[in-house]
Amino acid sequence: MSEWYRCVGDVVTLTLHVQPGAKRSEITGLHGDALKIRLAAPPVDGRANDALIKYIAGLFEVPQRQVELKQGGQSRHKLLAITGSKIAPERLLPDK
Repeated sequence: MSEWYRCVGDVVTLTLHVQPGAKRSEITGLHGDALKIRLAAPPVDGRANDALIKYIAGLFEVPQRQVELKQGGQSRHKLLAITGSKIAPERLLPDK
């Protein structure tokens, strides 16, 4: 099992390294034991966190209310919990 996510029941927990202020939102691969995501949102007034939740909800095909920021509200290193998704986390990794 990979270090960047955990599945317990219907909850997937992701460890993320987020880089706000990018040209477009995208997953760039692994960064140590975290999934690296570039976000097209500035790190101002929580906008990057809101954009991250919206982006992850879209990837996992769940409503935004099922994505919760557990840790890292003011950090690049974040822990997110997604409830009720049928999408496997491995599918998020870009193909090499």
